[in-house]
Amino acid sequence: QVQLVESGGGLVLAGGSLRLSCAASGRTFNTVVIGWFRQAPGKEREFVAQIRWIGGSAYYADYTDSVKGRFTISRDNAKNTVYLQMDSLKPEDTAVYYCAAKVSSPSKYDYWGQGTQVTVSS
Repeated sequence: QVQLVESGGGLVLAGGSLRLSCAASGRTFNTVVIGWFRQAPGKEREFVAQIRWIGGSAYYADYTDSVKGRFTISRDNAKNTVYLQMDSLKPEDTAVYYCAAKVSSPSKYDYWGQGTQVTVSS
């Protein structure tokens, strides 16, 4: 059974940093697309970043425009873990952050974690 568990959320001052982790289990995830999403109060869930395998040992990262240059997604396949390094955090980054995986289909995220709260105070 596939499971995704996020950790690393918390309260941070604006301009600070946090690193979120997404630990995956239940299968090998080396070639599985893993993404991060977030949902702020009263808003819809939005895409933040994803990392996808493009062949050999190469991966490619995509980001939503609002986090480009501030967030970095990476993965450690030996640990079956994907990270989201968040720097220069802003109050508008406050949200519950979820990781998700495209396991059964390349076109949709079908497994989700439970989420971790990130709060950025000004």
